[in-house]
Amino acid sequence: MVKLASPEQSQEKKATRAAYGKTLAELAAEGLPIVAVDADLTGSTTTKAFAQAAPENEERLFNVGIAEQNMVDVAAGLSLAGNIAFTGSFAVFGTGRAYDQIRNTVAYSNLNVKIAPTHAGISVGPDGGSHQMLEDISLMRGLPRMKVLVPADYAAACSALRLAAKTPGPVYVRMGRASVPAVYAPDVELEVGRAYVLREGSDVSIIACGVEIAEANKAADLLAEEGISAEVIDAFSIKPLDAETIVASLEKTGCAVVAEEHSIYGGLGSAVSELCAQQCPMPLELVGMRDRFGKSGEFEELMEYFNLDSQALVQAVKRVLERKQH
Repeated sequence: MVKLASPEQSQEKKATRAAYGKTLAELAAEGLPIVAVDADLTGSTTTKAFAQAAPENEERLFNVGIAEQNMVDVAAGLSLAGNIAFTGSFAVFGTGRAYDQIRNTVAYSNLNVKIAPTHAGISVGPDGGSHQMLEDISLMRGLPRMKVLVPADYAAACSALRLAAKTPGPVYVRMGRASVPAVYAPDVELEVGRAYVLREGSDVSIIACGVEIAEANKAADLLAEEGISAEVIDAFSIKPLDAETIVASLEKTGCAVVAEEHSIYGGLGSAVSELCAQQCPMPLELVGMRDRFGKSGEFEELMEYFNLDSQALVQAVKRVLERKQH
């Protein structure tokens, strides 16, 4: 059983991006050949913390300026010299602006480069729709050889970064700006290719990732008050997807809601839909961004506005249960 946060720990909130620089510093201190390449956002991405953790790390952080395409190519070169290279920027720039380099230099050549941007999704908040990356999972998931991890909280982000460093080849780790509740115990060890049942239920499966895990847990509490038993699954590893765990849950409950702070096209919802079509067709409801860009606002306001919060999940569960009965 995976280690979950205690009730006291669950009250603590941290952003997943806060794990980045700290974890890279720990990995370097353990002797791994870690290098970080950043595109003029070392404070926001927290790679500055990596450089400041030890004198030798200052020479292992490369700030290439506002040049994300160059950032990926520099990381590729550093990986060919035997380093484990991490790239950091806002997700909209670190995956969107540098997509060609990620595809043709990193993934095509199967290089040991880790794409680990922060500020993904609408949690960027007031920065607005131009900076709210809602297509990154789709972009990275579609690349051959790329593994995709979406941590739900700070502890999961620490684990995801460690997994990325110790997994050969390209890995995408999606991190956010907003502080989110603790889901896992501080020393949790997650795995590539695994999903985790956080709460068992019998009526409906709620399969989520990232910031939507906290909303799924809230929704499960609200549904329990109405006598509806919801199973909550953290699809931490979107690629490879844990088909065994997800199918077992779906066969038990007979329906599912899939929630992500991302477009409903190409992300977790698409991955689960593909799995269902192939192995266990049944009613699904998708909670996510529906063919639109984001907009400026505070994170909690945007979650409600775009129907991504716990109340939206409750309504999606009721819709899918009605379909299940028919």
